[in-house]
Amino acid sequence: MRTVSDLSELKAVNQNNVELNNKAEKGSAMSGFHGLFIPGPTNMPFGVRQAMDIPLEDQRSPDFPAFTLPLFQDLKKVFKTETGQVFLFPGSGTGGWEASITNTLSPGDRVLVAVFGQFSHLWADLCQRHGLIVDKVDVEWGEGVPLDIYAERLKADKDHKIKAVLCCHNETATGVTSDIAGVRKALDAAGHPALLMVDGVSSIASIDFRMDEWGVDLAVSGSQKGFMLPTGLAIVAVSQKALEASKTAKCPRCFYDFAEMSKANKDGYFPYTPATTLMRGLRASVDTLLGEGLDNVFARHNRLAEGVRLAVDAWGLSLCAKEPKWHSDTVSAICVPKGFNAAEVIKVAYHRYRMSLGTGLSKVAGRVFRIGHIGNINEIMILQALAGSEMAMRDVGIPVEAGSGVAAAQEHFRATAPKIELAKVA
Repeated sequence: MRTVSDLSELKAVNQNNVELNNKAEKGSAMSGFHGLFIPGPTNMPFGVRQAMDIPLEDQRSPDFPAFTLPLFQDLKKVFKTETGQVFLFPGSGTGGWEASITNTLSPGDRVLVAVFGQFSHLWADLCQRHGLIVDKVDVEWGEGVPLDIYAERLKADKDHKIKAVLCCHNETATGVTSDIAGVRKALDAAGHPALLMVDGVSSIASIDFRMDEWGVDLAVSGSQKGFMLPTGLAIVAVSQKALEASKTAKCPRCFYDFAEMSKANKDGYFPYTPATTLMRGLRASVDTLLGEGLDNVFARHNRLAEGVRLAVDAWGLSLCAKEPKWHSDTVSAICVPKGFNAAEVIKVAYHRYRMSLGTGLSKVAGRVFRIGHIGNINEIMILQALAGSEMAMRDVGIPVEAGSGVAAAQEHFRATAPKIELAKVA
């Protein structure tokens, strides 16, 4: 029971909140939307937000499987797998990594992994913490999976000590996309039975991904990027080969146990309380993706990303990605000139222009800022990001010409936009 003192304090807090809200509403800087141009969490479609704005539901109700079973099947379409199984764990992409590792490997197993950014580094670190032997290939940040080195290591591993090959499909920290089909070719050429594990957190549902065709055994994604949802779901697609490996793997697991999840999922339920609200949003997201058509989704991301790349060139700057073959269609990491701090660009963009840009991580901290062009985004939104970036860069003294990047992207978008028939004036 609240006391008079408690109620007085609560009233004072509420009054203070009202005053702050009134001040915010009166300030011109608070009108409109804050621009979100980080590579995740991404902008949510209104339809997805509305799908989650529902009363909480009974996850053990008799009709719950009528919702979950079709969702499981349609998620397989996004991963482009017919034979795999998709699991939904409460968590983030990191949880998906842990689920993949602990369900299929045993302490002392050897894994091959290339480290060329913050997230590939963290995945390798996770493996070490679980007692795996990490055969790490350090690659210059700005490049991707080194297919030649992978091929050499796999061919030399005659005893098949390497049990899994790990690949970060899209390294979010550096804006680099790697060739997963090329990794599969290297495995097949060596006749190597290792599992192929792919971090697709910032690629799946945005960049072409073909689980069955590329022979991917475990594909990890998260709800907050291409699926256009809040953070909270680790979405993991698992091949039959990986499911078989999970029967003998010795790494401890409980929350992320494939066997427990499979047992409950087959009837449309979960072994513990699922994130039902997020799943309702996921249903709307998958409907949006399949409604647009995955090939159209990939083409849209490529077109918008190309506009950003042309803008960077017009500014006279460079991307962290060293070559066009590494260019990411979901995030661009843009290098600032020597003598400037990218963190200042991000700070100015946030405080002066109400726009969030991605920060540089670890080795590239202060050297790059990132523009996320992933998920629910279009031409006008990209132009906002470019205009805000130009203003922020000029504010900190970086000598880019006002409007140069925006103009380059505009002309690209105009040249590649769908043609429409214009009415003739008599």
